[in-house]
Amino acid sequence: MKQEESFIINDLTLEEGKKGFFFDTYAFYEIINKNPNYSSYLDADITTTKLNIFELYFTFLKQRCGDLAEISLKKYYPFAIDFDENVIEEAAKIKFLLNKRDVSMVDCIGYALSKQLGIKFLTGDSVFQGMDNVEFVK
Repeated sequence: MKQEESFIINDLTLEEGKKGFFFDTYAFYEIINKNPNYSSYLDADITTTKLNIFELYFTFLKQRCGDLAEISLKKYYPFAIDFDENVIEEAAKIKFLLNKRDVSMVDCIGYALSKQLGIKFLTGDSVFQGMDNVEFVK
């Protein structure tokens, strides 16, 4: 990709004309399972964390789909980025505020990171329905 064909958002390079999203584990799972509601996100620029990749891998192991776990790890791991202490702080505050909704630590970190990066949090997890900065798709 040539530099003039891309732009930078907080150290992320996105192809011009493509939308970038933070992919929650839910989004990966739905795409892998060919949910047609996620078809418009197949060409999106992906950002996620290693924690989301762990959740996805673990989900497939629980379903006795070891091959799919391995394929998913190899395919999506390159999109995993690290996060800083500000994300940890914000995620803990989100978890505290949403505690009655039974939201996971991984989801709180992903949501906080998406806000920090200025990209939408792509999920179908009902905990996030109606929240700011969320692309909610069932």
